[in-house]
Amino acid sequence: MRVSNKLSLLLAAGVTAQSVEPETGKLGDATIVSNNPIGVVYKAVLPAEAWFKPAYPDGGNIEGEVTAVAAESGEGVVYTYKLSNLPKEGGPFPYHLHVAPVPADGNCSVTLAHLDPFIRGENTSCNPFAPATCQVGDLSGKFGEIRPEEDGTWETTYTDLYSSTLEGIGAFFGNRSIVFHYPNKTRISCANFEKVEGGGDGGVSSSSVTVLPSVTPTGNGSFTILPTGGVSTTTGGGPSTTSDGGAAGPTTSAPLSGGSGLRSSALGVVVLGVVMVFML
Repeated sequence: MRVSNKLSLLLAAGVTAQSVEPETGKLGDATIVSNNPIGVVYKAVLPAEAWFKPAYPDGGNIEGEVTAVAAESGEGVVYTYKLSNLPKEGGPFPYHLHVAPVPADGNCSVTLAHLDPFIRGENTSCNPFAPATCQVGDLSGKFGEIRPEEDGTWETTYTDLYSSTLEGIGAFFGNRSIVFHYPNKTRISCANFEKVEGGGDGGVSSSSVTVLPSVTPTGNGSFTILPTGGVSTTTGGGPSTTSDGGAAGPTTSAPLSGGSGLRSSALGVVVLGVVMVFML
């Protein structure tokens, strides 16, 4: 198995950490997730047919799967890729976690933008020397694009400290998708993550989860990071677009499970506060 690491590639090429200035998100740097539920496994299996048909004019697709499981310490997520039949030309191939799942028709263009709960954006490329400043979903930016072997295979394993298998926070990817691209951002194929074993909360209660506030940037278009980490996108009178240029369709909301209880708790705190003010 060949393990790919973008940091080692850059160092071998004599690139310094200062060559790409870090750009943090509007909500700050991504935080290390240290309470991921142990034993919960998610898997994304690539479909039989590519979404971008010209990549496989004779039919077929990238073959294989991506497995993701919490590290033994609960800190971060271990991703394992076993892929074959990658396109013979056009690489290296970027790939990212995207906000929305793939619909039943396999349309990769409606998976919306990269998973980016800290609103980092893509104006500046991810600096792999400062992974906390990158989009949570920009896995290839942090760990390197896919550079297939001569036989079209690619296998690697790494731990991303900023991904989460804990439902209810913005870094959770279990109800989202992974998308494989050409360098020009054309989406080749995509697949949803699904829980395949485990399912326990690893002793972590949802009441201990720290969630992100709602944020709506200004401009012609807007999007909101929901308190549970979902994303609602809107535009001024037209269809939404993703951060990598793909059409995203009309206003879309991708809430995460377990959020209603958190919102109810927050509302209860506000009401209690108001009552106490009037009692004083």
